[in-house]
Amino acid sequence: MFLLQVIPSWKETLFLMPELQLTLFACFILVLDLLLPRGKKTLTAYAALIGIAFTLIGVAQVYYVTRNVLPTLIFYQMYVIDNFSFIFKVIVLISAAISIAISIKYLETEKELRGDYYSLLLFATVGMMFIASSYNLLMFYVSLELMAISVYVLVGYLKNNDKSNEAALKYFLLGAFSSGIFLYGVSLVYAITGELNLLEIAIKVSLFILGTDAKVGVGAHYLLAFAVALTGAGLLFKVAAVPFHMWAPDAYEGAPTPITAFMSVAVKAASYAMLARIFLVAFPALRTIKELPGWLPFFIGVAALTMTVGNIAAMTQKNTKRMLAYSSISQAGYILLGLIASNETGYTGLVFYILAYTLMNLGAFAIIILLRRDDIKGDRLENLSGLIKKKPVLAVMMLVFLISLAGIPPTSGFVGKYLLFAGLIKADNFWLNRLAVLAVLNTVISFYYYAQIIKAMFIDIPSDDKPINLNIFSTISLVFATVLTILIGIYPQPFIEISKSVTKNLAPVQVNQQTSPTPTPTPTNDSGIDPSIDPNLFPNVIPRK
Repeated sequence: MFLLQVIPSWKETLFLMPELQLTLFACFILVLDLLLPRGKKTLTAYAALIGIAFTLIGVAQVYYVTRNVLPTLIFYQMYVIDNFSFIFKVIVLISAAISIAISIKYLETEKELRGDYYSLLLFATVGMMFIASSYNLLMFYVSLELMAISVYVLVGYLKNNDKSNEAALKYFLLGAFSSGIFLYGVSLVYAITGELNLLEIAIKVSLFILGTDAKVGVGAHYLLAFAVALTGAGLLFKVAAVPFHMWAPDAYEGAPTPITAFMSVAVKAASYAMLARIFLVAFPALRTIKELPGWLPFFIGVAALTMTVGNIAAMTQKNTKRMLAYSSISQAGYILLGLIASNETGYTGLVFYILAYTLMNLGAFAIIILLRRDDIKGDRLENLSGLIKKKPVLAVMMLVFLISLAGIPPTSGFVGKYLLFAGLIKADNFWLNRLAVLAVLNTVISFYYYAQIIKAMFIDIPSDDKPINLNIFSTISLVFATVLTILIGIYPQPFIEISKSVTKNLAPVQVNQQTSPTPTPTPTNDSGIDPSIDPNLFPNVIPRK
């Protein structure tokens, strides 16, 4: 009888078809790699791209079937199907597809073309997809580790490269440490609330803050604040926010460049999805409280430091991978602004900017990858010198990506930063207004190091005369990223509406305040969700009996 209760129903399993499809393709690629001769290993990359295409179709099918009953909770309320999860799944799948496309030529140059590389990329993507749909702290942790362990291996994939080995070791040690901190925070949250489900945690924390939960002692207020701080610190490491950023420059420089691109966008997008889901759904009551400093002041300080330190450090770099690593750190600070604003404009800006950042950053790294030739690493600033004379199209594309990263119109980066800054201003808070001013000043600072790259491409004399060869996959990826970066900047409204559709999935839980010091137990429905929550939040929970 217990086994029958644990095994999910066939209806629930169908909702997992995209993740199951991608997992099967990842396993298939491992077997295919063993069967193919050395000269045919490129077929594993084609199989990976086909797997992502099928997965995107699967995501679209699930959305079509559930579009009228969103959001929906399944698997004992551990897995959520909503607009937020769909958007982030599409973002990470696009990131994975572009990363695979730009990896083919790079791995051929490095003579490291093997199928396990693409298999690990797909496994990491599966973990990110589960992160986007997780609604339980334990499921978040398992999904996070599936993503992280795959990326640890990919960072050190170039076994004969000392920098790659060193980067993998640093990333693994610090990553394992941050995962332990996150798990410790989760364990404390469970110890205080007795729950792992985000909705149930939100109820318990809200009643706790309102002073109606007599089961918890007064001293536990400090333990709860400590637990939330540990949880946040563990997640901020994954997005390379200051002061948890020390791993990023070395890991980004030492990793294979396609993996650097993948880490800078896909891993960051999944981590932000996790951060937003946990803090805006489970801990909205702790944003600002009178008894203790909530998570808002903490995130304000982190965002201010992240933007400033990232931009100032990037100004001194001559290695383009390290420069873009520090740029990625500063961009993490900008994305945090949407979480801090905690309003519709801020949430919209957060999702919109992650989509825009995915395209422009992957495009910039794709061009750096094309500069890698037999005896030229291509990751120095001088390798970009005179690019307008050697490959004018690449120089123009790089210019588009750089001005978008800088937030200059008419690009998607400008619209994304406008929404993030507008979210802070609409919050009508003294400190958030000052933070918006600091963000604008940091945007101006970033012009300096992006201008260094532009100067090298358009003004400096070429440092070598060796040709830059394009393949069909790199060309398609670059054209796709460039066109969308410009298109979203010129006509952003459809993408703003798509981003805005997730705001209701991040709405704070409304809990009825109890007048009695010891609240009377409220009845639960078949799903086990407390009916005192706004019934419009989750109208379609698949019941468990």
